[in-house]
Amino acid sequence: MNAPLPRLDAVTLRGIRKSYVMGGQPVPALKGVDLTVQRGEFVALTGPSGSGKSTLLNVCGLLDTPDEGTVSLGGQDMTPLSGDDLTLVRREHIGFVFQGFNLVPVMTVYENVEFPLYLQGVRPEERRRRVADTLARVGLQDFAQRRPDELSGGQRQRVAIARALVKSADIVIADEPTANLDSVNAAQVVDLLRRLAGEQGLTCVIATHDPRVSDHCDRVVRLVDGVIA
Repeated sequence: MNAPLPRLDAVTLRGIRKSYVMGGQPVPALKGVDLTVQRGEFVALTGPSGSGKSTLLNVCGLLDTPDEGTVSLGGQDMTPLSGDDLTLVRREHIGFVFQGFNLVPVMTVYENVEFPLYLQGVRPEERRRRVADTLARVGLQDFAQRRPDELSGGQRQRVAIARALVKSADIVIADEPTANLDSVNAAQVVDLLRRLAGEQGLTCVIATHDPRVSDHCDRVVRLVDGVIA
């Protein structure tokens, strides 16, 4: 799994079913979902709590494997891949932005953004160039040596976006990226993510309850009880 994925349809799901076991009983989360997200599309997944949108987001990002169905990225079926190969695909091709930021508290802003490049084996001088460029693009070049607990919520989410974009991913998966932000910071984060995704030709799939996010998306996919409504 060393060859890059071709840049075709970014995400194609066919017949996705996923259940979890609670109290010894299977609880279906997804019930035969079909979904195609085109390259460069900015898509919101919406729906009430328990509708299956977080599970669907995790399947799109290869964080969760379906019980049935196929997941293709860039036209390549991910279903037969081993856990190690899926990890490589995530590392090389997918960026993640989470509700809780998921920054490493003992690392500086610079180190948090640099870490994915370190995992990819990018040379130090190239890492320095790409981190500096990405921090400038999210407006945090003057905060490189601060730690996450010295930043506001909006600034932390900007660091998370920088970390997702620095490795030149093809797809960004975002889980409630504005949930912990006030209205001003939420609007800034959505505008920033939209602008940067457009500049890089990225595909974004965002699970959200927030109309401030879904109103800025190309398409809204609504889930109800594990199916697309």
